[in-house]
Amino acid sequence: MARRERWMRFGVLGPLAVWDGTGTPITVPETKVRALLAALLAHDGGPVTPDRLIEDLWGEHPPGKPAGALQAKVSQLRRIVGRDGVERHPAGYRLRIEHSDAAQFHDLVTQARATPDPAARAARFTEALDLWRGEPFADFADEEFARPAAHRLAELRLTVREEQAAAQVEAGDYSAADSLAEVIAQHPLREGLRAAQMRALYLRGRQSEALASYADLRTRLAEELGVDPSPELRALYESLLRQDPEPRGNLPQALTPLIGREKALAEVGKLSGRLVTLTGPGGVGKSRLALGVVSADPGSNRDCHSRPVWLVEFAGLRGTAADLAEATAATLGIRDTIDSASPPQRLANALRDRHLLLVLDNCEHVVDAAAELVQTLLRTTRHLRILATSQEPLGLPGETVFAVEPLPTEDAVRLFTERATASAPGFAGDPDTITEICRRLDGLPLALELAATRVRGLGVRELAARLNDRFAVLTRGSRGAPARQQTLRAVLDWSWDLLSEPERTVLSKLAVHRGSFDLAAAEAVCGGDVLDLVLRLVDRSLVTVTDSPAGVRYRLLESVAAYAVERLADPAATRRRHLRHYRQLAENAQLHGAAQQTWLTRLDAEAGNLRAALDEAICQAPDEATRLATALSWWWLLRGRLTEGRRMLSAVSRVTEPNPALTVLNGSFALLTGSPAPPDAPDDARALWLRAYSLFSVGDTAASHEVNARALARSTASGDEWGIAAALGLRAMLSLVSGDLAGLGRDGLRSAELFRRLGDRWGELQAIPPLAALAEIKGDYAEAARRQHEGLAIARGLDLQAEVSARLSGLGRLALLERDWDRARDLHEQARRTAAAHGYTYGRIHAEMGLALGARRSGDLDSADRHLTRIRDEYRGLSSTAGDHLLHAELGFVAELRGDVAQAREHHLRGLDCARALDEPRAYALSLEGLAGTVIPQSAALLLGAADAARRSVDAPLPAAERGDVDRITEAAQAVLGPEFAAEFDRGTRLSAEEAVRAVLADG
Repeated sequence: MARRERWMRFGVLGPLAVWDGTGTPITVPETKVRALLAALLAHDGGPVTPDRLIEDLWGEHPPGKPAGALQAKVSQLRRIVGRDGVERHPAGYRLRIEHSDAAQFHDLVTQARATPDPAARAARFTEALDLWRGEPFADFADEEFARPAAHRLAELRLTVREEQAAAQVEAGDYSAADSLAEVIAQHPLREGLRAAQMRALYLRGRQSEALASYADLRTRLAEELGVDPSPELRALYESLLRQDPEPRGNLPQALTPLIGREKALAEVGKLSGRLVTLTGPGGVGKSRLALGVVSADPGSNRDCHSRPVWLVEFAGLRGTAADLAEATAATLGIRDTIDSASPPQRLANALRDRHLLLVLDNCEHVVDAAAELVQTLLRTTRHLRILATSQEPLGLPGETVFAVEPLPTEDAVRLFTERATASAPGFAGDPDTITEICRRLDGLPLALELAATRVRGLGVRELAARLNDRFAVLTRGSRGAPARQQTLRAVLDWSWDLLSEPERTVLSKLAVHRGSFDLAAAEAVCGGDVLDLVLRLVDRSLVTVTDSPAGVRYRLLESVAAYAVERLADPAATRRRHLRHYRQLAENAQLHGAAQQTWLTRLDAEAGNLRAALDEAICQAPDEATRLATALSWWWLLRGRLTEGRRMLSAVSRVTEPNPALTVLNGSFALLTGSPAPPDAPDDARALWLRAYSLFSVGDTAASHEVNARALARSTASGDEWGIAAALGLRAMLSLVSGDLAGLGRDGLRSAELFRRLGDRWGELQAIPPLAALAEIKGDYAEAARRQHEGLAIARGLDLQAEVSARLSGLGRLALLERDWDRARDLHEQARRTAAAHGYTYGRIHAEMGLALGARRSGDLDSADRHLTRIRDEYRGLSSTAGDHLLHAELGFVAELRGDVAQAREHHLRGLDCARALDEPRAYALSLEGLAGTVIPQSAALLLGAADAARRSVDAPLPAAERGDVDRITEAAQAVLGPEFAAEFDRGTRLSAEEAVRAVLADG
């Protein structure tokens, strides 16, 4: 039997049925085969043991060989549903049920329950109920195996019928008053059906019939079960007797649109708990979001539309749960009754059977009393839901907490702009300045709205300039707002007043941090174990907590920090503790070994605090500044934060006594950032290496080679493996520049091996470029690609975006050599975007050159010329001598291919000057090959021979993939010279590059 080619659908909501994918019924012949299918369906796709199936099919009278008989029935069923339709597992047989009417029924019910609009919800319930064709498993109703599944489905059907009727009544469709009569006749004791019918009859003006339905149920329950109707149904009956109206709530009308909370509205609207608490700092917009959730905005939770919503404002209240209960009762219009219960319990009793949504706003200052009241209400009532707003959770079982975050920048800008436009018609501010204002104000809606009112008088630039004294600027809110929201300081005063004295002390000390901080820093600055107090501040929404790659981090909003630091009792002592902690952290950082990545991530996370500590040290503790700057220098180097390092080292040098180590570091970073540095003679081997590395970076290869040799000698003498690895890696780069390929391979491999053994990933990365270049020079592109991919993985792991760009460019060049123009362009574009996003100028130059190479080699000379011209004009003075050499070579080839021989020769002669400065055979060879395309055939053959000899002198003959230009020029010369070409070429191989050039120029 072939495997099933089309899916099948099984039906159990009525007599057993099977349909194919087109809806055509499929006959299942033979009673026992149908029974087998029904038994498998009754287990809903779960495995059923053979013994159980035998009992289900034959009961107490199994056949002589029951296992074989069962297997025969399974085979027959497989002929109908496909061999893979009935699977054999160790636990038994299992039916693959891909589609069934029962599953579709469950899906539709789930969708209906999640549908906000009651009319649409009722329609979806109706769609689900229309799937039924009779009683479930109707033709197997007497079989024991089918009864549990049939009972579950039948019970769910009744429940859905109740929910359908309730939704119809909510939507204003009271036809359920009549349509329920038949189903109630079949199930007269179902209270849910009775409640829906009573509501529908009452709302259609048939009160007497509604009351009669209740009386009928009460009589039946008493006679058949000896019980009374439930309290909920009794309460409904009494309300119908009183003809109670159904007030819809007291929500105020919003005067301004809710901006930037679309996602939050949707997320809160999906929360299904009976108690949802919106938490967040003062001014973040908790109350406004709560009103948005319970309004008629699309996407809100359906319960917010199907039940009355009452807003109870706690901001002006103080006292106990009893006080809050009385205020809530007064808001709801509930009259006090003679009852010995407490006010919270009396309120709960009054709300026991009512379908209500309470919005309890601003609970933070009465959080304990509010929690007590809410707990009583939820324990007593069944249909009540509560949406609370508070700076901290109520802390009750079953509470769903939703943290209201400040607005992201884009939404904050939108809110500020709209409010500023309303305040100052025609407003048009500078986008960058507006973004900075929104960032400085942490995206807090209240702060943004206060700031927007100042635009009319100050403009955005002056407003931004005055935010350092934000509490003096943001002083005028809406006249209709509560006093606590009239100014930014009043907002924070409200939060501050809720804190205990220890909480205030810790908050003010934490405010000295710049950006985020960890628990160790909090304890160091505050002077002891402050975990509980920090967590209390997190609960109060004054400290935020995030889980970052560096671990758990804490942070104060900028406005909270600005307010709290004003309250700091001893700022000088606190800042000294802050400085001491971060100096020790920097000195303990292990940046040269297996823990390198962990420490880089940690220092990255502390960048703001390290800068703040160094600023403090420069002003107050020069000795500490020297120690901290020295410790941070390797982090600056490894992370490529060269400009920052140069600036800070210079600042420290200006306020401290002369220090040899600091002088070396300052000079090295000066070189790395393109500034002149005074000569010095560092004693430390690693300091020598850093100076050599700096000299190489600015192109002084001779001086770099000499200093690096001293660094290698000292590291070898002291047994410093890291120093040896670093010096060998730098010597490999120097060998690449000088054309010493043997030395490159030897030193590069040894450096990589040492760094790998030390676990220093950054060090390993330094060996990647020379070793990849060596493989490329040798024509081993697979090895070059492996090296580049290895380097890309390391760079991404260490988050070194400059290196990521460089490695992408390296892979792009390899794609060029494979003539995969599209992939090469994509890789170089990725490299250029990465470099641009992180301010890596040299990376942009390298990527642009890769795009130029790809364009020329694929025949797009216009694009090649555009890329090359951009490099020449926009990055003038930034490129290295090697970079200038390649630029002139490419410009020369483009001109030659366009037929402009004079322009081509001028570029190649300029490139030859660069080759002389580099004194590197392969550079000479490229210039000679370019010149060969601009001279007469005899001279071309001579230059090509000299170029070939130069490449072979360093064991780097031109690989086949890079011979495009040489082969083109060679073929042109051979076509004219014929056999004479070989003689001229051979003569050129016996000349040096300079001799060949002189010979050609002498011949004109």
